[in-house]
Amino acid sequence: MKLFRGIWLLHRWLGLCAGLVLLLTAGTGFLLLIKKEVPWLQPAVVRGAPGPVESLQPLPAVYAAVFALGLPEFRSEADIARIDFRPAQRVHKVISVHGDVEVQVCATTLATSGPQVRRSDWLERLHDGSAFGDWMHGLVMPAVAVVLLFLATSGYVMWGWPKWQKRRRRAGGTG
Repeated sequence: MKLFRGIWLLHRWLGLCAGLVLLLTAGTGFLLLIKKEVPWLQPAVVRGAPGPVESLQPLPAVYAAVFALGLPEFRSEADIARIDFRPAQRVHKVISVHGDVEVQVCATTLATSGPQVRRSDWLERLHDGSAFGDWMHGLVMPAVAVVLLFLATSGYVMWGWPKWQKRRRRAGGTG
């Protein structure tokens, strides 16, 4: 019975600690699931002008279109975190490393839309723990995953063990 009590105490305290991280992860996970339906979280993709593949502008022209806006978040190539190309919409989503700012550029005409804030990127950093630092992302989040596996396993053991013991006693076992 001491083993059962020890598992129960460990389950309770680890659950209390991991529950806080789980609440944050579940909350941000839900918001990330609906990010494309909520423009406040992630700007909607603007449709670019249609045209054949040959009419697509090269990346240096996309850079120039963004830099021409004179935004403090986009002064050089080092300020660009990534460029997401959406072929069906004929648009480049240029995302800054500063402040989660996005500018959308038509891939054929180089018309720009924005700047707009991408709160979904901040939510992703919260979700995976990297918003708190590398120690959270690299150490705490994997540890919480292991703790959650333990909690699930120990929860089933604590639920099933008394039922198994009762069934053994009814069948004539010694307990």
